[in-house]
Amino acid sequence: MSFPVRLTSFLFVVLFSAVSSFADDDPVFVIKFADGKIEPPSVEVPANRRFKLILHNEGTSPVEFESTELRREKVLGAGTTSFIVIRRLDPGEYRFFDDFHPDTPPATLIAREPSNQ
Repeated sequence: MSFPVRLTSFLFVVLFSAVSSFADDDPVFVIKFADGKIEPPSVEVPANRRFKLILHNEGTSPVEFESTELRREKVLGAGTTSFIVIRRLDPGEYRFFDDFHPDTPPATLIAREPSNQ
């Protein structure tokens, strides 16, 4: 293996490790959907920080996580799991809903600054 190839490989591994370790430090929040129900109905998340939402569809029909305020949507088949990474939110409340079950009340992400105690 030539020096440029080894150097490129080494840099790729170092860069990937740094990105991977950063992603491992992101807070994770779980939202469950089940045939017209969203649990929990509100989720407190950190403001101004990247985080991950794990979306579980425990129901027997497809669901669609949708939020016009977050400009995000994700369709999940019955019994599937997926995720959405949110880079950062200003403090405030952000509604989301299941677009495939319009009678389901919307749920809320509440972005708060961490308290300095």
